[in-house]
Amino acid sequence: MSKIPIEIIAEALNSNNVDEDTISKVMNDIAHMAQAMADEQKASREPPVKKQFIIVLSDPRGTVPDEDYVGWVAQIPEDDNPGATIERIKRAAYEYNISKKGRKYPVKSIGEACEAVGAKFQKEQNVSIKTKLPVTILKTDNLLPELEEQE
Repeated sequence: MSKIPIEIIAEALNSNNVDEDTISKVMNDIAHMAQAMADEQKASREPPVKKQFIIVLSDPRGTVPDEDYVGWVAQIPEDDNPGATIERIKRAAYEYNISKKGRKYPVKSIGEACEAVGAKFQKEQNVSIKTKLPVTILKTDNLLPELEEQE
């Protein structure tokens, strides 16, 4: 069944000489039914699947040892030096620590700074922490296996 805009229904009722009270009641009933259908559809949806961020570390020379690593995903302006990201997080943590809330609940590590320091302090330093909790870093040799040709 196709969906018909409510305005078209109201025009059809007006053109057929239906009195205003009846049109008003019909339009209210349609609005309530549409809302009920929308609520029903929303309730019947499956809950969204939670996703996590993974940092993939390229190690083509195999210099990184085979250990489990965790880290945070941060974002800085494209033109800025990525090496300054840690310093930006430290400055945001310092600004947070001298604030009223920071004096009460100071952060003492980069991990705590990523979790607790608000976007206001991060924005002042042009850094944005995308993951408040640390995520797993996977190591790869950055090569795909060769496909064998079939004859």
